[in-house]
Amino acid sequence: MTAPPSGPSGAVQIGLLGLGVVGSGVALALSEKRARLAEQVGCPLEIRRVLVRDLGKPRTPGVPRAALTTDVGAVLDDPAIMVVVELMGGEQPALSYVRTALERGKHVITANKEVMAKHGPELQALAARHDVALHYEASVGGGIPLIAPFRQSLLANEISAVHAIINGTTNYMLTKMAREGIEFAQALEEAQRLGYAEADPSYDVEGTDAAFKLAILAGLAFHTRVSPEQVYREGITRLSARDFRYARELGYAIKLLAIAKRVNGAVEARVHPTFIAGDRLLGQVDGVFNAVEVDGDLTGRIMFYGRGAGSLPTTSAVVADLIEVARVVSRGGKMPPAAAPNAGLAIQPMDAVRSRYYVRMTVGDRPGVLAQIARELGDVAISIASVIQKESDAAAQVAEIVLMTHLAAESAMQAALAALRGVAGVVDIGSVIRVED
Repeated sequence: MTAPPSGPSGAVQIGLLGLGVVGSGVALALSEKRARLAEQVGCPLEIRRVLVRDLGKPRTPGVPRAALTTDVGAVLDDPAIMVVVELMGGEQPALSYVRTALERGKHVITANKEVMAKHGPELQALAARHDVALHYEASVGGGIPLIAPFRQSLLANEISAVHAIINGTTNYMLTKMAREGIEFAQALEEAQRLGYAEADPSYDVEGTDAAFKLAILAGLAFHTRVSPEQVYREGITRLSARDFRYARELGYAIKLLAIAKRVNGAVEARVHPTFIAGDRLLGQVDGVFNAVEVDGDLTGRIMFYGRGAGSLPTTSAVVADLIEVARVVSRGGKMPPAAAPNAGLAIQPMDAVRSRYYVRMTVGDRPGVLAQIARELGDVAISIASVIQKESDAAAQVAEIVLMTHLAAESAMQAALAALRGVAGVVDIGSVIRVED
């Protein structure tokens, strides 16, 4: 059983790893809400040590200068520190620090999606062996309560699917492209100017961030291990303003969706641009907002919605975890271990996924081309639902067409696309976007 607090004033002593945007927000919240948090926990929460890179940098109020250190040992080796809050980001050295903290019997709270996506089950098992907690609410969805509902409130459900918009940067960009008819480069420039996108935006626009988060959610939803490498990932860089215009005409919105499904005893896990019905709630999530839609056998379809990033929402999630852990620590109690993955479900290869497809291509404006396209698709058992000619260039003798398919296997679509690129009448295949009904 964990000993009750023995620090000054019987406080729960906290070690903070990182004092960036989120770390500063957590420190400020613990300072400004000190009295209220003490009432909720049953004793004060005190920051004892804070690991930083530069002792001379100006800091947010709420952290005593004497608490700052550049030596991680001052945090991890201090027996008075009961809870370590890791807010550094990145895989290393954060992973080794979290592992060491758990081994030394300290509870850990982290917002690190990469560490939890890649090493979550291993770290949860380590926490269980040492009778401590590992909480990570802030790793997915910022201030939206997600991890706790999956770990507790939804446990009675057999979840069949999760559809999520879990990257605010890309959702902001796609919203701008849809509303203003601008191209990807202009939307990215605007997102960078406002601070929503980094100077190197690849982590967001290539879908890496969303893949980490989906690996965490899929593992929780289906009680199995899903590694980021098993999540199919496709970014938004090839989307054009005209795709959004055509999507709207067809009744759809385009979103970067993170999708996890249980299908035939296996799990699909994929992140890619997706046509989704414009009147579906998920299709109306715009700007920097996130949303996670869950289909459970008891709940039916439910959705979690809110700001997925930023100092304040993420601070809310971190402090909520702190309160839960500190309540147990303050009473000398023992945290119940998290449920270990037990389903052992296979991860379905992307080739086996079945979807409908939107295809935009430029073709020669002459008789017989559509027949050739239909023949290539038919040869791999893909049926065309509709074909619309959108634009034509008489001088160049080309036309742009948009076709929608019926349900087809990914392997069949990829084979068809390879064949179509060899058809003389096909000038260019501009976009191929999966449709989620």
